[in-house]
Amino acid sequence: MRVDAPLPIMEFQAVVMAAGQGSRMTDLTTSVPKPLLPIGNKPMIWYPLNLLERTGFEEVIVVTTKDVKAQLLGQASLNTRLRLDIVCIPEEADMGTADSLRFIHSRIKRDVIVLSCDLITDVSLHQLFDLFRLRDAAVAMMARHAQDSGEPVPGQKGKRKPEQRDLIAVDESGERLLLVSHEADLEEELLIPRAVARRFARIHIKWELEDVHAYCLRKWVLDFLEDNTSMSTLKGELVPYLVRKQFSRAPRRSASLEDDDGADRPVCGRQDVHDYVREDPMQALARDKSSFRGTGDRLRCYLLEAPAGSLCMRANSLASYIEANKQVPKALPSLILGADEPMISPCATLGDKSQVGSESMIGHETTLAERTSVKRSVVGEVCTIGERCKIANSILMHRVTVQEGCTLTGCVVCEGAVIEKGAELKDCLVGSQILVEARAKRTNEVIVNSEQMMEI
Repeated sequence: MRVDAPLPIMEFQAVVMAAGQGSRMTDLTTSVPKPLLPIGNKPMIWYPLNLLERTGFEEVIVVTTKDVKAQLLGQASLNTRLRLDIVCIPEEADMGTADSLRFIHSRIKRDVIVLSCDLITDVSLHQLFDLFRLRDAAVAMMARHAQDSGEPVPGQKGKRKPEQRDLIAVDESGERLLLVSHEADLEEELLIPRAVARRFARIHIKWELEDVHAYCLRKWVLDFLEDNTSMSTLKGELVPYLVRKQFSRAPRRSASLEDDDGADRPVCGRQDVHDYVREDPMQALARDKSSFRGTGDRLRCYLLEAPAGSLCMRANSLASYIEANKQVPKALPSLILGADEPMISPCATLGDKSQVGSESMIGHETTLAERTSVKRSVVGEVCTIGERCKIANSILMHRVTVQEGCTLTGCVVCEGAVIEKGAELKDCLVGSQILVEARAKRTNEVIVNSEQMMEI
């Protein structure tokens, strides 16, 4: 029998984190919330939702804010068959990813897959699930080999600083996580826990990896998180904690600390994480009957490296947002479930002798006038591009107007901006609803305030 759609995933619940404010891309998020920023003419959150739909999920919990929820429900471009259970965090709360999981704990009945709304990848989640199952892991996370394009970021003066990396140590197999840290948290020396050094003869330390915020977590890990409110984030606190606790001994409980049925009671209102570990009897039996030889640990953490040549990245900064818009047009066939997605919308209007490069995208109801050239760029929906314009290596969000005779190179133009006739912009960021005057010549500027330009 032919199967046109992936089989439903019943083993996991899916959670997409979409409550972040985009603190590393504030020039882009003044009028559009981060989860709804257009990448390849689709809202950013479409990419993890589409990934989950391609994998076989039918329902997803989306953790976000009231403002994003209201706009998300009106996004026709989401075009998803998923049932979205949208949960809004309190407006006054400053909640990290671990806080958000704690907030939705009552909704979680099974193991979970947690994705960030800025994740874009064509790596199959089944690879992560298989590793998680095979190793009976407490957590399995995905990382990618970080790459810096080295290209200039609009408006940034001087040489661009490289992104800070994650430090990840693994065993000889490259899968077992032994140490997880962030470059900013390291002192002058790197300390390897004694228990790790004794146990593993070879430890591979990887500086080139970047955690992409894709985590499989056991239900009991969320139960532990519910009872331990001091942890606020997954990447910075929970995951490093679980990795450290792999090789520590579970504390002994005296008879006085046990209930009549022999179950441990919380000590001072809390238990050690080892007290939460639950092993699936069927998985244990399957391993006993197979050739698999486990490590003997009850708490295990594993890593999946995105395969070479795959698309795997986070759009969580201005530089990575620009890079995502360059990569998505190239990878579009591997990201779409079902029918092919045209690079140029059939609802767009192209004038005589206008040229659109093969790696460019043109959105719905956008008009390109005569003799206009668009190369290696993404032009959003309901945009108007005048005659004899040249647009290269640029991103134009929705409802942008570029009048005749303009040249834009290496620019990001936010929603609703107007570039008047004859303007020449190079490596500039133009804010939302900003008017750039006619025949302006700007290079490497962030044009967002009234001192530089007149706001519409």
